[in-house]
Amino acid sequence: MSTQDIAHDLVALCKEGKFGEAGEKYWADDVVSIEPMGENPASRGKDAARGKGEWWNSNHEIHSVEVEGPYVNGDQFSVRFKMDVTMKVSGQRMQMDEHALYTLKDGKIAEERFFFGG
Repeated sequence: MSTQDIAHDLVALCKEGKFGEAGEKYWADDVVSIEPMGENPASRGKDAARGKGEWWNSNHEIHSVEVEGPYVNGDQFSVRFKMDVTMKVSGQRMQMDEHALYTLKDGKIAEERFFFGG
């Protein structure tokens, strides 16, 4: 599959709310996932990436997600996620605007890097 094919499939899965399935399908075994903040901003491996998603889902109520893209360039593509979420611990509701940059190697996501607007 080309970068374009993978990018479009990942976006289609995300638009269906299948974020975990998209990751499982395309993450490399040693995927690096980088967040701009937090206690552990960089993680490595499918288990760590899966764990981040599980943590996110257990700590946030997701009201809506809009997915835009993909925007493809060579072996990379970006996707924009606009989310309306409530943090379960505080009850604070917030609008998030996040861009994800995915880098492919051998048809798998070798790195995912997240950027937040604010």
